[in-house]
Amino acid sequence: MLWKIITLLGVLCLLYYAFMCFLIRRWNSTFSRFWIAAGVSFLLLGTVRPEEAVYPLFAFGIIFFAVEFKILLGMIPCREKNLPYLVVLGAQVRGKRLSSSLYRRIERARQYLLQNPETVVIVSGGRGKGEDITEALAMKQYLTRQGISEARICMEDSSTTTEENLKLSSEYIRDLSLPVGIVTNNFHMYRACCYARRLGYKNPRAVPAGCPPVFFVNYMVREFFALMKMLLMGTGFFQSGT
Repeated sequence: MLWKIITLLGVLCLLYYAFMCFLIRRWNSTFSRFWIAAGVSFLLLGTVRPEEAVYPLFAFGIIFFAVEFKILLGMIPCREKNLPYLVVLGAQVRGKRLSSSLYRRIERARQYLLQNPETVVIVSGGRGKGEDITEALAMKQYLTRQGISEARICMEDSSTTTEENLKLSSEYIRDLSLPVGIVTNNFHMYRACCYARRLGYKNPRAVPAGCPPVFFVNYMVREFFALMKMLLMGTGFFQSGT
């Protein structure tokens, strides 16, 4: 029975990869090749059926689901009104156009800002490959077009990673013991708050944006490996939730 389940997982991994490629008309989207490797590996295991693989697979499964549970808990949004600051983490800009991930983040921030007029927003992100403007400027332009006053927007436009987003944005925050809303996509929320605590944010608050439903599983599995990397680097991500 176990090996039939493993074989089925292999088939599902390959079908999921094909489905993602069909939707986006590309064969090399973010992390997508993992599903080829996983699918082939599961199919080989299901065929060869090595007995010595049972216990490592079982142990890996326990670790995997424990980490995924922590990621899911990190998606629970805060309900606090008028947080002093929001930090919106950058994501890709295609030329001058917001990517889907970045649009979801900045739109979530816009909604919060409209409902909470005392909050100041820090848009964070530099200029990367294929970007005609910085991610911060793209977000600022979107907010101002949507009626958010420039006086409420701080722009951090030098960072290139999540950690740098938070580190450089902290320079605009007068007191890191204040509650600070972190805006990013839901699957990325827990890791972002881990980075924030590591960098001295005493009270990070989750303000999660969504993601395309079909890619949710892809991003969740990618986050597992990203968090395991943090653990190996000594970040200590098994901290209390946000």
